[in-house]
Amino acid sequence: MRGYAVGVDVGGTFTDFVLVRPDGSFDLAKHPTTPWDQSEGVLAGLERIAAEEGLSLSALLAKTNRIVHGTTTADNTMIEMSGAVTGLITSAGHRDEIELRRGFKEDIWDPALPPPPPIAPRRRRIGVPERLDYEGNVLVPLDEEAVRAALRRLRLQGTESLAVVFLFSFVNPTHERRVREIAAEECPQMAVWLSHEVMPAAPEFERTSTTLVNAYVGPKLERYVRRLAERLAENGYRGELLLMQSNGGMMGPEYVLRRPVTLLASGPTGGVIAACRLGRAAGVADFICADMGGTSYDVCLVRGAEAEIKAGWNWHHRYLVALPMVQVHSVGAGGGSLARVVSGALQVGPQSAGADPGPICYGKGGQVPTVTDANLLLGYLNPEGFCGGAMRLTLQGVAEAIEAQIARPLGLSVERAAYGIYRLVNANMANAIRRISAQRGLDPRQFALVMYGGNGPVHATAQARELGIRHVIIPKTSPAFSAFGLLLSDRMVDEMRSYIVPAAEADLARIRGLFEEMESKARETLGGTGGKIELRSFAHLCYPGQTFDLAVPMTNRARAVTRKAWEETIERFHDWHEELHTYAVREERPILRGLRLTMIQHTPKPAFPVLAATRTAARPAGYRRAYFGGRYIRTPVFHGPTLRAGQRLVGPAIVEEPFTTIVLQPGDQARIDSLGNYRIEIRG
Repeated sequence: MRGYAVGVDVGGTFTDFVLVRPDGSFDLAKHPTTPWDQSEGVLAGLERIAAEEGLSLSALLAKTNRIVHGTTTADNTMIEMSGAVTGLITSAGHRDEIELRRGFKEDIWDPALPPPPPIAPRRRRIGVPERLDYEGNVLVPLDEEAVRAALRRLRLQGTESLAVVFLFSFVNPTHERRVREIAAEECPQMAVWLSHEVMPAAPEFERTSTTLVNAYVGPKLERYVRRLAERLAENGYRGELLLMQSNGGMMGPEYVLRRPVTLLASGPTGGVIAACRLGRAAGVADFICADMGGTSYDVCLVRGAEAEIKAGWNWHHRYLVALPMVQVHSVGAGGGSLARVVSGALQVGPQSAGADPGPICYGKGGQVPTVTDANLLLGYLNPEGFCGGAMRLTLQGVAEAIEAQIARPLGLSVERAAYGIYRLVNANMANAIRRISAQRGLDPRQFALVMYGGNGPVHATAQARELGIRHVIIPKTSPAFSAFGLLLSDRMVDEMRSYIVPAAEADLARIRGLFEEMESKARETLGGTGGKIELRSFAHLCYPGQTFDLAVPMTNRARAVTRKAWEETIERFHDWHEELHTYAVREERPILRGLRLTMIQHTPKPAFPVLAATRTAARPAGYRRAYFGGRYIRTPVFHGPTLRAGQRLVGPAIVEEPFTTIVLQPGDQARIDSLGNYRIEIRG
């Protein structure tokens, strides 16, 4: 790998960096996230890395070939509902599709649960006369005067971004394209997003929701990405800026900004990619990977060391995004999660102190106790060595706040209240793991736990013990594992085409033609240079009357589909349906709903570090009082960078790595493997 490569993962509290040098060695760094403009934190972090390399920022960027970026801008926009003023033009009679939500409700037992905040309220959703049939034939011509009237009305309401969703436009996009042409005349400043370009497939609600989310986050993301690219260029960067997508692949800004909704959950996706690579290297195929940062806790269940990528029923921030996404489940649990007493009970999260003001111990004006404050009081964290020594934590005001806001209302000591915060956030995170495993009918005890993130290793062994998991792996690069994963990803293009027909009656020549069309488009997008190309082809099949389909891998090269191969694909659909839903109706003829092709262009990747082995026993660098089993114990503290492969640790113990801390509960046994991973066996 010539030149530097940098992975940048913007989190809610910290922005993580991994710098890979030309010789393959690397370094980690963190910088507080700047929510008002994330590019400021990115540039400041790069400047810090440059200084550690003995370079100016411009000199470092001049020697950097590739920056891969995972951003929370899309997620923060949805969390804060701070996106563009968005309108919707749709087929007459269908403007309320987004409100009906297929009757889906996140909690069916809560009659008071309000609907999600509307991206486009009803006054900005306008139906116009037009209609196509399922084959794309025009039944009702587009009423262009109605479109002009709708656009003028939306303009008067200050609409900045417009989603256009017509029935069966993914078969014949003529009407949607005409709306864009009219919008260029009537509202030239308005961003226009067409559903057949965002998601060229049925069903209608999924396409409507996905296109609306895309329109809502698109302008803000485009401003951010272009501002970041400009600031990098101004400082001498001439290499590639690549963005991680939610499907686990990276692409350049020009491609990604055609569908900015694909940047949802892009940061956590990098962690899953790294965990899969680590699992293969460590010989662990089935595991649950979990990323605990400052704001959120992101979990993914992995089987066969391959991340599950699913298109369809992907709910994010109470809206459906039906594009292919790595299956990451997120909850509001992190180091910055706020602890409060609500109606006589302790509650931790989902609200977070974020980067500003942050926890009380940051000394920046925080007033509400957080998980990090509790961990500091319990002795798990070193106030002098937090964030690689770049930050110093203070106990001033921490015990007083926990006593006043938590301990006294609950009738507890300060220590028991802090430990209650620690236990409750662990329970919240364990429930997230139970949810993703129970949904698949799987027992988490059958899996290893791969834990990373700045805060994850503090809580890893306690969570594993609660879940009955016996094997925990904490990567050497845990504090910036998601940023490291960005550099392990490949370029990826997803193409979709609709073809609705009983599978047994499908025209194989048409299937081959659609795959050839998608492959040609994908190759054009990727360009002629780069690494090895890999193709993955899928047929989306369902039983008659079903709302949702399964993406079934094709049995051979899709462009050369034979009748035998197609029959094997149909049989595989029955097998998958039985595995996922416990039944198959093999006498029924499935419906083909569409085809999908994923083209992967493999890129050079950094290697995991290899540690020198030793037979000498690990020696603690010191001791600290830490809270275990209801009391403070004099606990050995080890300096992580000095540990070598083959050394073993027995809990209770604390290991201080740059930017993270590993807490071993009493009875836990850990060994350091050749890759520097902490392989922990949960005992007791």
